Amino acid sequence: MRIIFLGTPEFAVPSLERLLSWSPGEVVGLVTQPDRPAGRGKNILAPPTKLAAQKYNIPVLQPEKLSKAPDVVQAMKDLKPDVLVTVAFGQILKKEVLNMATHGVVNVHGSLLPKYRGAAPINWALINGEQVTGVTTMFSDPGIDTGKMLLKKEIPLPPDMNAEELAKVMAEVGAEVLVETLQKIEDGTFEAIEQDHGEATMAPRLTKEMGKLDWNRPAAELHNMVRGLYPWPGTFCTFKDSQLKILRTRLAKSDGAMAAPGSIVSAGEHLTVACGTPGIDLLELVEVQPSNRASMKARDWANGARIRPGDLLQN
Repeated sequence: MRIIFLGTPEFAVPSLERLLSWSPGEVVGLVTQPDRPAGRGKNILAPPTKLAAQKYNIPVLQPEKLSKAPDVVQAMKDLKPDVLVTVAFGQILKKEVLNMATHGVVNVHGSLLPKYRGAAPINWALINGEQVTGVTTMFSDPGIDTGKMLLKKEIPLPPDMNAEELAKVMAEVGAEVLVETLQKIEDGTFEAIEQDHGEATMAPRLTKEMGKLDWNRPAAELHNMVRGLYPWPGTFCTFKDSQLKILRTRLAKSDGAMAAPGSIVSAGEHLTVACGTPGIDLLELVEVQPSNRASMKARDWANGARIRPGDLLQN
């Protein structure tokens, strides 16, 4: 089975590497984003998938937009693929590409479809406090994650897992499910199932504005925001006119003390903040990053900033 792989970030690397070692398959090409400047030094860096493909001398195509690169589309056709595989490619494919290969386009999507269609399914599952998410393989069609489903695998969500941690787990699970899916296609034993479009929910792109914490919301909601928006765009509040990034939290039990939302309740070994309904909701800050400083344990920041019960974190 001749495979063209379309994907760019680190999330896609386990799937690519698994295909490179899958004996019925031959990865004949990679389509990924162009090399881009990154980091403080703005050094030009290759996409993670490109670095993986180069180890095996896989041809690499890097269009800015595949839909506006007919030369790249033709180069893909010349590779005579049996199937295209997309993992975190981030572009909607036109019919010419969708119909290019004998077996169409197989996509690895980071949710249990039809829930969380769109760009940020990992994040929104956490933001919404789901206890279980998963991976779905599907045949791509002209819509946004609307194609027929092939295989699913569930992933349980521990209460403190953040989006970065979940992405690593999901990347490995997705690679396993992808190979199983392609093996079924190779054997002719696959079953393509229509999605129940009436049950669909969306997972739109994240924005920086989403990261501003509102202490009037329940602690559980804020905790889910912190873990769902980590590492980007991240969550933050204001303390004494300076931004404080909130990197990691956990839920804490209240002793019933009445405190206004945003007020520091305890500032010793555990730094807790009142949220939502006074006397009920507490959020423990575990890791923070003050403005222009490195990340640190919240209790170390509290000691250095001389935080006391009653001090106020502002929205």
